[in-house]
Amino acid sequence: MISITSSELNYLVFRYLQESGFTHSAFALGYEAGINKSTIDGNLVPPGALVTFVQKGIQYLELEANLSNDDTDMDEDFQFLQPIDLITKDVYELQKIIKEKKEKLRKDKPRGKDKDNNDHERENEREPAREPARESAREREKEKQQKEKERDRERERIEKDKEREKSKDREKPREDLMDAKPNGDKEIVRHEENGKAGDPEPMEICTSSTSLPCEILTSDLLILEGHTSEVFACAWSPDGSLLASGSGDSTARIWTVGDGPCNSHMQNGPVNVVVLKHFKGRTNEKSKDVTTLEWNGEGNLLATGSYDGQARIWNRDGELVNTLIKHKGPIFSLKWNRKGDYLLSGSVDKTAIVWDVKSGEWKQQFEFHSAPTLDVDWRNNNSFATCSTDSMIYVCKVGESRPIKSFSGHQSEVNAIKWDPSGSLLASCSDDTTAKIWSVKQDACLHDFREHAKEIYTIRWSPTGPGTSNPNQQLLLASASFDSTVKLWDVEIGRLIHSLNGHRDPVYSVAFSPNSEYLATGSLDRCLNIWSVKDAKIIKTYSGNGGIFEVCWNKEGTKVAACFADNVFQVGASIGKVVGHNRLCLRSIWQVESLIRTSLKFDFSFKETVEQLTGFHV
Repeated sequence: MISITSSELNYLVFRYLQESGFTHSAFALGYEAGINKSTIDGNLVPPGALVTFVQKGIQYLELEANLSNDDTDMDEDFQFLQPIDLITKDVYELQKIIKEKKEKLRKDKPRGKDKDNNDHERENEREPAREPARESAREREKEKQQKEKERDRERERIEKDKEREKSKDREKPREDLMDAKPNGDKEIVRHEENGKAGDPEPMEICTSSTSLPCEILTSDLLILEGHTSEVFACAWSPDGSLLASGSGDSTARIWTVGDGPCNSHMQNGPVNVVVLKHFKGRTNEKSKDVTTLEWNGEGNLLATGSYDGQARIWNRDGELVNTLIKHKGPIFSLKWNRKGDYLLSGSVDKTAIVWDVKSGEWKQQFEFHSAPTLDVDWRNNNSFATCSTDSMIYVCKVGESRPIKSFSGHQSEVNAIKWDPSGSLLASCSDDTTAKIWSVKQDACLHDFREHAKEIYTIRWSPTGPGTSNPNQQLLLASASFDSTVKLWDVEIGRLIHSLNGHRDPVYSVAFSPNSEYLATGSLDRCLNIWSVKDAKIIKTYSGNGGIFEVCWNKEGTKVAACFADNVFQVGASIGKVVGHNRLCLRSIWQVESLIRTSLKFDFSFKETVEQLTGFHV
């Protein structure tokens, strides 16, 4: 007999939790059950596998319960059973239930003719009295069957509607682009940034009807192999020539990606890469997984944060400059100030630390939160904001022992915070499904955006307005949510401008292009979409084999990097002479950690789990 192992069942439950959006529960189960060590190929497990498995089991139990019955119509027997009976009772108990209920039903039926004429007469006298009851029972049964049929038809209708909606989503980019220019010609879209010279090369949009016009071709993809585990983070150097990646293999890597189309690198041989090892001996030290990284403003130093609670600073040649040791838990966020003399880190240990980069020593530790710190962001060279799972936001200043401002409007954990380019407005997003805009000049939020239906995972400001290279353009905020949408907000008047509905699963990452004309989005539906901000339409798309957790543009806006969950980390060129986005894939082994670690977010009520992962007592 075929049997299922406990590890296989654990994987099915993990996938069910993951697909249902229970990311925290999936994370906890994944680590406690050792999903990361599973040999199961996740790509071979279809969506909804656990539900299908349970449904098949119920069908089997139904058949098994009727094996000894002589009735030819088993459906008649199934009506005596409830789904909970099939799960909670064994076969013999099920057969007993069926037998008892059938016996009771037979007793309720007419007795038939009696040999005794008097009995026969009495029986005939009783018949009219019984007939209404039987008729009522038949009516109830017919009504029940009719309702079942109606429910089945309604489910079929809903499924068909969903399929039609998906088809419309897939066809919409094709229609949008076909309307742009007929006869299969190519339309050249030129980008001008405030009339300055040296703009990126034009992007070609193919509108031929022979294939999906906006689909990125596989021939335009560049694959960079090297990582041996999941890729958590990526960041371009300010000059755009280097790409850094952080992985669960306890390394970061610096890839040299030159100018020009990515497919040209495939012809010129392998791309140069420098490996930044976060271990000294064993290579499977999970506590040293690289969870976050960021280049300084000059692009000559790279900071990495890892699960061992240490931040490390490297030069662009891959040499370790400093190891910053103070945190007592994993580091989830690292940010350089604009001047580059301070590095700010946020950790599970509920604190944020400002580090003096030159000396390699910690300058000040801020211990205001009552739960893990999820994100940090500089306002200027000396003040910054922090957010936490405790739902609080604090604005702090180097040298001050207390927060200079506290914001307490969110009702659940705050996932991300970002100052606008001018440093005057602070945006935040939360599991309470809202995004808010704050000002240090007042306690209450300026705007409270409530259009999302589920948790908001991340936010990004457009590189527009005062203090940017696009000072005359409108300042926008993009929010990405588990409701599968990305929304664009006008923060000046506090209203929704566009709702981008091209994804079918939670959206984990958004990034504006440097000229603010385009928005890259990555989702668990495996699609990387490039949107026109002005038209709110998809102009380019690529469908991979795994969910996407992070996307980022290079300085010129000519390439996009994306972290996929199907063992690959991808980078692609989006603006340039090549039609489509070129793809960089850093091959890795998909494990449960990539779902949560790339999100930099955990359910820390699982105290034992965190301690097991990190080696620290939280």
